[in-house]
Amino acid sequence: MKIALGSDHGGYELKEHIKKFLEEKNIEYVDYGTNSTESVDYPDFGHKVAKAVKEGECDRGIVCCGTGIGISISVNKVPGVRCALVSDCYSARMSREHNDANVLALGGRVVGRDLALEIVDIWLKTEFQGGRHERRVNKIKEIEERYSRG
Repeated sequence: MKIALGSDHGGYELKEHIKKFLEEKNIEYVDYGTNSTESVDYPDFGHKVAKAVKEGECDRGIVCCGTGIGISISVNKVPGVRCALVSDCYSARMSREHNDANVLALGGRVVGRDLALEIVDIWLKTEFQGGRHERRVNKIKEIEERYSRG
């Protein structure tokens, strides 16, 4: 599994902790930035991660900004990407089992480091259940296609 990582300045420190965690687990990743706490715009980095996931360069993505809200909104603008903003372990598991989320968003100023790493671990280990959930994910895809046609 290869993970695309991205953050703005508000999520930078959490992204760096996630990188160390992935290294400890021998999980490959690509860091799309940012590379400091200097103020930047979250859509720029969220888009890089979403594009990498959509185009198959990476299997899944993890993005961070101050709250996780702005970057998750921007990531979800890319067709084929389902980004879940998560701040607890149950939601992390459900975002994979029921929603087949392929990008995880976390708030660097909202979720503590230890909890964030637990969320990441659960999210990476959890598989999509399919079944009735696949029907629902397909409906999301249909909505996306309807509005992508312009």
